[in-house]
Amino acid sequence: MSEETGTGTPPETPLSLHVPEPAVRPGDTPDFSNVTIARAGQVPRPPVDVAPDDIRDMAFSIIRVLNRDAVAVGPWAGLLTAEELRDGLKHMMTLRAFDARMMIAQRQGKTSFYMQNLGEEAIACAFQKALTPGDMNFPTYRQAGLLIAAGYPLVDMMNQIYSNEKDPLKGRQLPIMYSSRDHGFYSISGNLATQFIQAVGWGMASAIKGDSKISAAWIGDGSTAESDFHAGLVFASTYKAPVVLNIVNNQWAISTFQGIARGGSGTFAARGLGFGIPSLRVDGNDYLAVYAVAKWAIERARRNLGPTLIEHVTYRVGGHSTSDDPAAYRPKTESDAWPLGDPVMRLKNHLIELGEWSDERHTQAEAEIRDEIITAQKEAEKHGTLHSGQHPSVRDMFEGVYAEMPPHLRRQRQQAGY
Repeated sequence: MSEETGTGTPPETPLSLHVPEPAVRPGDTPDFSNVTIARAGQVPRPPVDVAPDDIRDMAFSIIRVLNRDAVAVGPWAGLLTAEELRDGLKHMMTLRAFDARMMIAQRQGKTSFYMQNLGEEAIACAFQKALTPGDMNFPTYRQAGLLIAAGYPLVDMMNQIYSNEKDPLKGRQLPIMYSSRDHGFYSISGNLATQFIQAVGWGMASAIKGDSKISAAWIGDGSTAESDFHAGLVFASTYKAPVVLNIVNNQWAISTFQGIARGGSGTFAARGLGFGIPSLRVDGNDYLAVYAVAKWAIERARRNLGPTLIEHVTYRVGGHSTSDDPAAYRPKTESDAWPLGDPVMRLKNHLIELGEWSDERHTQAEAEIRDEIITAQKEAEKHGTLHSGQHPSVRDMFEGVYAEMPPHLRRQRQQAGY
């Protein structure tokens, strides 16, 4: 008998919950000791038709190409020419300068809202160059690099941000929620995680039609906790959909650190293992590594080998949006301590190491890009901003939704005077 209860039943232990906590808080010393980083060139490049079970360990490592000396090493290197690398650098520099300009515009009241891509430029810019025309991205709000690398006009991006009379979306989307079918950029959904099921469905439709175009889904680390994420994995794995499933792990879901959504899986890439999906992690601040992994995964999809899950390990340097102050939930110096460095500087240093770039050319390129963006901004502002100039007509919200407008909408439009 139990002395505590006088019966043969041991005393009950009260139930409790485990609530994950970030390693550091504002005012603490930044700590990334939990980020295990493989040496550049250390992770092997398996054949594109490898069985998922044979590469399970790749869900727990990080594929890197550029080493600390800015040299490209290992089996994932050597896929890009010097000209392609210079183009990639300019795309990232353009995105960074565009962000800086639009952040100022938001503070000036020219737009209501903005979200920058600072520290994550390599991911979208490199991935886009691995796609072919006709492939479709289903992005979140931090993949503007897909558009810039695809040649989408900066003026059109600004018109959308300003919601002016030339806004290609006619004021029907929040600022920075772009859409361009011709550039493989599906309309952004602000309800995150929908991107996974949409992209899988689009890829399945492409296969049903016998087309050759693949899709790419984008999601942040926090949104992997949504049910749509898991539903997307079920359909992608079951039907071997031609899709690349991207998780951008930038360490923070607004003010919530990544450990909340990751749970006990160890890495976000490991989530794919239970579905039999080949899952990899890549250094998201290494342009060459992102391109190489994207190319590998896209080839798998194109060869009817099914989906691939990629976790891009990076760091969100700025706030979540212009409505967010990251100093309230993380150390101010945390971005400086991020061990994978700055994507723009890493590619710049690599090109210098190759003899294909220099500090002087970089300074000149910065000035040229800044002038290009200022010119685009002046052109966009001729057509209005949030509080000045002309805006889309109310009539526009009735257009472009149905091939043939239903009678009830026609009546509503007439009642509105259009």
